[in-house]
Amino acid sequence: MEGFVSTVNGIIWSPALIYLCLGAGLFYSIMTRFVQLRLFGEMLRLIFKGKASADGISSFQALTLSLAGRVGMGNIAGVAAAIGFGGPGAVFWMWVVGFLGASTAYVESTLAQIYKEKDVITGQYRGGPAYYFERALGQRWYGVVFAIAALIALSIFLPGIQANGVVNAVTQVMGEGTTMNILGAEFGSMRLGALAIILIVFGIIIFGGIKRIATFTEFAVPFMAIGYIILALIIMFSNFEMIPQVFGIIIGDAFTAQAGFGAAIGWGVKRGVYSSEAGQGTAPHAAAAAEVDHPAQQGLVQAFSVYIDTLLVCSATAFMILTMGTYNIQGALPEGQYLVQNVVAGTEINSPAFTQMAMESLYGAFGNTFIAIAVFFFAFTTILANYYIAEVNVVYLTRFISPKANKIGLFLVKILMMIMIAYGALNSAGYIWAIGDIGVGLIAWLNIVGILIIFFIARPTLKVLKDYEAQRKAGVTRYTFDPAKFGIKNAPYWEARHLEEQQTLKEDLLRKAPK
Repeated sequence: MEGFVSTVNGIIWSPALIYLCLGAGLFYSIMTRFVQLRLFGEMLRLIFKGKASADGISSFQALTLSLAGRVGMGNIAGVAAAIGFGGPGAVFWMWVVGFLGASTAYVESTLAQIYKEKDVITGQYRGGPAYYFERALGQRWYGVVFAIAALIALSIFLPGIQANGVVNAVTQVMGEGTTMNILGAEFGSMRLGALAIILIVFGIIIFGGIKRIATFTEFAVPFMAIGYIILALIIMFSNFEMIPQVFGIIIGDAFTAQAGFGAAIGWGVKRGVYSSEAGQGTAPHAAAAAEVDHPAQQGLVQAFSVYIDTLLVCSATAFMILTMGTYNIQGALPEGQYLVQNVVAGTEINSPAFTQMAMESLYGAFGNTFIAIAVFFFAFTTILANYYIAEVNVVYLTRFISPKANKIGLFLVKILMMIMIAYGALNSAGYIWAIGDIGVGLIAWLNIVGILIIFFIARPTLKVLKDYEAQRKAGVTRYTFDPAKFGIKNAPYWEARHLEEQQTLKEDLLRKAPK
């Protein structure tokens, strides 16, 4: 089975997908005139501007919900894996993916806002790739294919990675504990205890709906991300003289890689896409749930989230590991041989081990414990984000069937995710990461190809950006959006909202008119 998974993974993550991710990011950067740089200040302003409503969450909540998906095992274990298999140069290619991917994030998240709709059962905003493929391309079958692929990836393939990372981090600190035999297999009591905590808290939150998920991530994500970055900065500045050297290693190895040029690009892009989620089609689900005055606003906020994930959190991990030298590099060599060996042979590369060692080297036992806690929160919030995405796609697939089918589908996906969390927590890390890579690659292929087709057909996101910039230049006090003005069809929410605004304006004029 592991051999089959590895083969499929190699096909999906062929050089074609790697260059497609980089090429799409570069293309959108050029077409938007590097919106990720030009409107950087506007991104910061918008993060805290929007407010939640009965139908949607705030821009900040949508940001933290998408960051819950972005900031996870990819930031701690994924960066370590990129260095361990691709060398320090892989970090440079992660940065490239993050910078270019910010423009891709703007495009896909703006599309989600344009084509979102209100759920007929809950009245909440729903949207994402399945919705914009159906409405912008006029191809419901493509939306259905994406929804099914996303449902499989987010509820079956990906939860195991996060759960595996949590229990590995706990056992790294606490040990496996006493051995217990369950159905003929032996597991440590600490591993089983960590799994039980994950499942209980996960169940309590997801049965509370999107509002409870958004409220939890709104507090948990910023708290852990800021704390993590602060401790990483302390490590860096305690070895201040090493910072120029680390930059030199990263940039130099990016083009003359110890593990091979292809390995540096491949692992850097793979982990960059996995961590930042730019182009992957996952973040648009959270973006569509936000209450905003103009579709471009949440697109800009989501573009900024890529910076937080890749250029801040991922960089913090990389600099910790490289500054303290707590890593090995294993290339395409027989098992057990290393290109570079700084720590004990056999240390699991696809795990938080390198990061924990870096923290422990300065902070001692506290550093090890802190990483375990950080992994728990990062990975757990990612599982919540994965559930929300799976939920949106269940709603998409059942919205024309019946309310009963909707309820059954949502209940089944909750149970399925709990099963996959348990499966991932109790199996080997390498195998689980390979399954997760298949899920990420599959939906990335579907989403990137789809949004490129949409762009070439109608360029809705470019029209929306120009409209937003024109209103911004005019100094409007409240932004508005009329999709018909730009020939954008099948945008029911914004069409209805524009009609309501026009009606309200007419009524205001009549009231103010002389009698």
